[in-house]
Amino acid sequence: MATDNEKAAMAHEDAKPFTESVHVEQMPQLKHADDWAQLRADAMQAEEAEVNMGLFESLRTYPTAVFWSFAISLVIIMEGYDTALLGNILALPPYRQKFGFYSGEEHGWQLTAAWQTAVGQAPTIGNFFGIFIASYAQDRWGYRRTIQINLVLMAAFIFIVFFSPSIEVLFVGELLCGIPWGAFSSSAVSYATEVTPVSLRGYLTTYINLCWVIGQFISAGVLVGVSHRTDQWSYKIPWAIQWIWPVPLFLLVTFAPESPWFYVRKGMLPEAEASVKRLMSKTEKTDPAKTVAMMVRTNQLEIENEVGGSYADCFKGVDLRRTEIACIGWAAQVLSGSSFANMPTYYFEQAGLSTEHAFQMGLGTMAMAFVGTCSSWITLTYFGRRTIYLVGLSVLCVLLFLIGGTSFPAETQSGARWGQASLVMLWVLVYDMSVGPMAYCVVGEVSSTRLRGKTVGLARNVYNITGVVAGILCTYMINPTAWNWRGKAGFFWGGSCFLVLLWSYFRLPECKNRSYRELDILFERRVPARKFKETVIGEEEEH
Repeated sequence: MATDNEKAAMAHEDAKPFTESVHVEQMPQLKHADDWAQLRADAMQAEEAEVNMGLFESLRTYPTAVFWSFAISLVIIMEGYDTALLGNILALPPYRQKFGFYSGEEHGWQLTAAWQTAVGQAPTIGNFFGIFIASYAQDRWGYRRTIQINLVLMAAFIFIVFFSPSIEVLFVGELLCGIPWGAFSSSAVSYATEVTPVSLRGYLTTYINLCWVIGQFISAGVLVGVSHRTDQWSYKIPWAIQWIWPVPLFLLVTFAPESPWFYVRKGMLPEAEASVKRLMSKTEKTDPAKTVAMMVRTNQLEIENEVGGSYADCFKGVDLRRTEIACIGWAAQVLSGSSFANMPTYYFEQAGLSTEHAFQMGLGTMAMAFVGTCSSWITLTYFGRRTIYLVGLSVLCVLLFLIGGTSFPAETQSGARWGQASLVMLWVLVYDMSVGPMAYCVVGEVSSTRLRGKTVGLARNVYNITGVVAGILCTYMINPTAWNWRGKAGFFWGGSCFLVLLWSYFRLPECKNRSYRELDILFERRVPARKFKETVIGEEEEH
């Protein structure tokens, strides 16, 4: 291993070409070759220390980073809550009677498949536009201001949903609510990725999935609580509960530090150092200035590799591959069959269980999701992202085909219906131990630092578009007035899951324990996905 003097010598040797490509107007503090030589030496020390930092040492060094990442990620609870609410509120007879039509004695009150689809996918459409708006805001004002603005909008748009007199107004309200949810979904992932060291990235990005699950779990509990009601408050109370979140979250975000990477991209190095100090323990000896130097070095490497800052740059050169991995890695959540997880109560009811039992099973399903996500932190400790993805997708694929197979005896046998419901719950457990939380980790790590906000935004929108298509298909598959496939939909999603498994084997790289600079170099070298793990990169390498 090189000594500090040797590292400084190597840094000084490479200083001239490094300096010549620097956008000096963005980094006025670093105008001379000696400044850049010192910065590279500091960056190498900081990167080596961070990559070799163990889990418990990281927790001791960055306790406030963990806290603020946890706090910012809480905005995802709202999105998870409403997503589960939309999929399962259909099981409430007063809701269907208010916004639907009487379809006959056999099925009673139902929404038309068209309006069920429209209302169910309205937030996703809003998400699509909200992400693009948020991407601009993140680049200009940072993550904190972006989230604050959208929390205010969230509180306002809930009024439209709560007081909606018709299905048309409800559609508009859900569409508008989707705009701030889009901002939350992209901001939380990027923030968690940028404020934590290498060893904590996986845990804090997968925690975002736990927030999603917590929102769904709260939704399931609320619906169980109101399922006995026969008036309009059975569905209005769940909507009103959404007003609980914005105010306390706004206060938390107000006191949170901005991402130091945001300041580095802006050339505001003193502010970046101050942000790092707030994220670190004051009792630890890690030098915040050297941590910022590591960020500057990585940012500079991407500038030299011609990584720009526009959406078009996401589709150029090696960044096209990174965008592909992020987009399909997130869409894998939907393509692996998560439509079952988003509307389990309605699915259980249409499969033949009573309304009471359907809601109880839905609550149990959300409990399984919670346990699964927490369990993913154990697997994450011992296995890489790629291994968890491949094993998880394999098991999910088998379970989906089993769900499809049990749909035939479930048409006549109550025992088979309970067995099918148990398979759905097992699917949710495996999903939230693997693909569900790992997608957040993959998307956060695989993008270049200069394009992170836009890459995460594009990936989330691919997820949203895939979700819209899957939601439409799933609605028609399960709705008794449409295709009425019920559990046979498992065959369709099993085939989709298998295709994602094939893609993951050939295209999904292993990013565990890699610094952002190392990932930049691996992608720049065009290293095959299956060789990411064993490829060695020297500390002094820039290309």
